[in-house]
Amino acid sequence: MAKTAVRGTFLDFVDDPYKHVGNEEAAARFQADGLLVIEDGVIVDFGAYDDIASKHEGVEITEIRDRIILPGFIDGHIHLPQTRVLGAYGEQLLPWLQKWVFPEEHRYAERSYAEEGTKHFFDNLLASGTTTAQTFTTGSLTCNEVFFEEAARRNMRMIGGLTGIDTHVPDYFATTPEQFYADSSALIEKWHGTGRALYAITPRFAFGASTELMEACRRLKEEHPDLWVNTHISENPAEIRGVLALHDDCTDYLGVYEKYGLVGPKFTGGHGVWLSNDEFRRFSDSGAAVAFCPSSNLYLGSGLFRLGRALDPERRVRIAYGTDMGGGNRFSMLNSLEDGYKVGMLNNTILDGSIVPSEQDLAESERNKLSPLRAFYSLTKGGAEALYIDDFVGSFDIGKEADFVALDWTAGPPATAWHQSLSYDGGAMTLETASDLLFGVMMVGDERAVDQTWVAGELAYQKA
Repeated sequence: MAKTAVRGTFLDFVDDPYKHVGNEEAAARFQADGLLVIEDGVIVDFGAYDDIASKHEGVEITEIRDRIILPGFIDGHIHLPQTRVLGAYGEQLLPWLQKWVFPEEHRYAERSYAEEGTKHFFDNLLASGTTTAQTFTTGSLTCNEVFFEEAARRNMRMIGGLTGIDTHVPDYFATTPEQFYADSSALIEKWHGTGRALYAITPRFAFGASTELMEACRRLKEEHPDLWVNTHISENPAEIRGVLALHDDCTDYLGVYEKYGLVGPKFTGGHGVWLSNDEFRRFSDSGAAVAFCPSSNLYLGSGLFRLGRALDPERRVRIAYGTDMGGGNRFSMLNSLEDGYKVGMLNNTILDGSIVPSEQDLAESERNKLSPLRAFYSLTKGGAEALYIDDFVGSFDIGKEADFVALDWTAGPPATAWHQSLSYDGGAMTLETASDLLFGVMMVGDERAVDQTWVAGELAYQKA
C-alpha cells in the first residue's frame, strides 16, 4: 500500500479529561489544519500541516474540508444478530429476550441468513462511524465463522466469540458446555490474532450459565490467558435475583465471574446498572471494565448507571461505551452519548442535594456530567484503554492503526446548521469552538453527522 495522507481538522486525546476537571482542554490534541500520514494502514506521521507536509513531498493528499476528524468510534457492547429486531416494543430484559431475541438469533445458524444479517450489521457500524466493536454473536459456529470472515473482508478490528447460554433459554437455543468449549477452541485457533481479529470468551450472562458452562469458560481462560472475556452484569433487578438463585454460593453478581477466574484485565461486564459500591471497588482493583449502555438501559427500563461512582478517582473503573444494539435502539454511538448525557444529568440531580440535602455529593455529581471532551474521549482513547486495545487504536499516535471518522457538524434535522452557526460561522477553528460543535453533534445524536468513515487508511463509508 502506497503512502497516503489526509488533511483536515483533527481532534484526539493524549489523556483522560476527567483527570483535568476545570482544564479539560489539557487532555485534548487539536490540529485546526493537520496532516495524518498513513502507510500500510498505520499512522506514520501526524501534526500541523505546515510542520510536516514538507517531510512527505509527493505523497497523495486527500483534503477533508469543513469536518472534524476523530479516531474511529469504539462500541464496547453490541449484538450482531439483533440487527433486525432493533427497537422491538414494550418489554423489559428477560421477557424481551424470550419474545424477540432468542427466535431471531436462532436464525443465524443458517449461513445464508447469517451472511445477510452480518452484512447489514457491518454496513450500519460504518455508517455510524464505528470502526471497532466488542461483539456478541450466538452459540452457532456458523454465525461466528461468518462474523469473523466479514470482519476480515472489511479489515476491521473486532473482538468477539461464541456466545454461550444453556440455562433459562429455549431448548432449541441452548449450547451444551461441551459444545461451547469445543467450538470456542476451534474458533480461537483459527481466528484469534488473525489479521485484526481478537477473541473473547463469551458467556452471555450468569443468569443463563450453568456451573458446567462457567467451568468451560474458566478452562478456556486458563488455556488462553491472553483472551478477552465479554459478558453482562447487573443489568436488571429480576436478572440479579435469578443469578443469585442459580449460583447460591455467591453473594453478588460479580462474585460469580470471580469464582471462575474470569475477572481481571480484558474482562468487560456490560451494563452494571445495579452494581454495589463494593463491586465497583473490585472492578477497579482487578482492572476490569464496565460497558456503559445508556440507550439500552433507558429503552428496556433497566435503570440509571452510576457513572460518577464508577469514575471515582480513588477507585476508578475502566469504562467503555456501548450501544447494546438491539436493546439499544440505534447503532449510533452519538446516540449513546446523547442518552449518556441525560442519564448523567438525572444522576447529577439526585446527588446535587436538591432532592435530599443529606445525600449531597458534589464531586460525584460533577463526574456524571458528560462534557463534549469527556464524551468523545470515552468513544475513542477511553474506550480503547477500557478494552486493552489502545496499542492498536483510539488516537492519532504514530504506530496506531488509521481508523477515523469525519463528522459534519451541520448534519441532522433542517435547523441543525442554523443552530450550529451560534458556535461557528466561519473563520479560524479553535479547540473551544470544535468542542461546542461536537456537543451539538452529540445532542442531535444523529448518525447523519457521520460524513466519512476510514478503516486502516482506506475510505470504507461515505455519506451519499
